[in-house]
Parts: sequence; structure tokens; C-alpha cells
Amino acid sequence: MPEAISALPVLALTDARLTLAGNAGPVDILRGISLTIDKGETVGLIGPSGSGKSSLLMLLGGLERATGGKVLALGQDLTAMDEDALARFRRGNMGVVFQSFHLIPTMTALENVALPLELAGKADAFDRAKAELTAVGLGSRMHHYPSQMSGGEQQRVALARAAAPRPAILLADEPTGNLDGVNGQAIMDLLFGLRDRHGATLVLVTHAPELAQRCDRVIRLADGLLAPELKAAAE
Repeated sequence: MPEAISALPVLALTDARLTLAGNAGPVDILRGISLTIDKGETVGLIGPSGSGKSSLLMLLGGLERATGGKVLALGQDLTAMDEDALARFRRGNMGVVFQSFHLIPTMTALENVALPLELAGKADAFDRAKAELTAVGLGSRMHHYPSQMSGGEQQRVALARAAAPRPAILLADEPTGNLDGVNGQAIMDLLFGLRDRHGATLVLVTHAPELAQRCDRVIRLADGLLAPELKAAAE
């Protein structure tokens, strides 16, 4: 039985669809996506702006609810969960890194990283937060507020916050998009280092070819669908 469980994909979508209300009527963002992602894989989502890659990442993280089809994470059906259940599931199993950091401005770096651990009831929240900040090179900056830090430092805090709960799944949406080349390279190295250190499955949206090339697999989207070459390979 344990072998069967471990053989299950970490993430699986079956004909997943996302339709949102627009000014001129419903807009089909994702038009039937089926794919699986295995444990420990690193997957890059690429495609032109508006192709649906960030929306796909949001479905995988339960941050958007599919309007059709099914989304499974660690064998759990995200489409069947209410908002409270989704929040609990994410807190225990997922780390998410956004392009724009999403740090709480009135909290120090240490407090930002410790917060999700405290919400999860971890008694060692601050010790783990300190360890993660040290691991991303911010051991001397943990008592600084976001406004006192550079963009690269804020993204390091966001990475530490995502990794601190030891999630099985790491999701990153354009993690280097707001950074210069040097800081972007450093964040890439840290992101893959966190994946290696914690054994998480990593899925990231990127426009950066050099970041996509570091992934085990690249998935290209166009007009809310998987690109033809990927569908052909799957068949």
C-alpha cells in the first residue's frame, strides 16, 4: 500500500478549466488542461502573456478554483474543498512565492517567516524561521522591515517563508521578474537549493529562458491550452 501511495503524482489535472467573468461576458482562461507532475520534479510553465500559465499555477495551489474538471494535489481533490479546507491544506503542504513578494510591511523579516509556522501551531516557529533566513543569506537582516530591504532581500525573505514549513510542493510565479540580473540569478540558485534541501516538487512560471532550462520539464501554454508539441508527446 505505501508503494502505491508514493507512486501517485504529486499534482494531477484532468480537463481542468477556468472561466472568469469579463466586461464583455465569460472569458475562458484555461480550456481543458490535463497533466501530471511527479514527486521531486521541477517543472517550468512558459508561454506568452495571457496564455494562462499564472492561472494554471493558481489552480495547482488552490488559489483559484477550477470551473470545470478536477485538480488533485497529494491525492486530495482541491476542487471539492471549501475555502477553509484549502487554506489548511496549503498551510500544511505548499509554499508559494510571488513576483511581488507579498510581505507584511509592519512585520520584520523574522516575523514574516515565522507567521505561517505559528498559524500551523509549530512551537519552534521562530527557531525554524531563523534557520531559513540564515540559509538564504539574511542572518544579519532578520530584524529589518521590508521597507529597509532591497528587492532581492525581500524575495529572499519570501523564499524563506515559503520553505520554512517544509512543504511538499513549492510554487513560484515569476520569482525573478522584479529583480535585476544578479539578484535574479541568486534567487534562482536559492530556489533550486531549497528544492534540493527539502525534496519538494517545484513548479514555476517564468519568462526567463535560463530559469526554464534548469527545470526537469518545460510545459508551454498557448491560449489556455497545452502547446501542441506537449500534447503530442503525451499521446
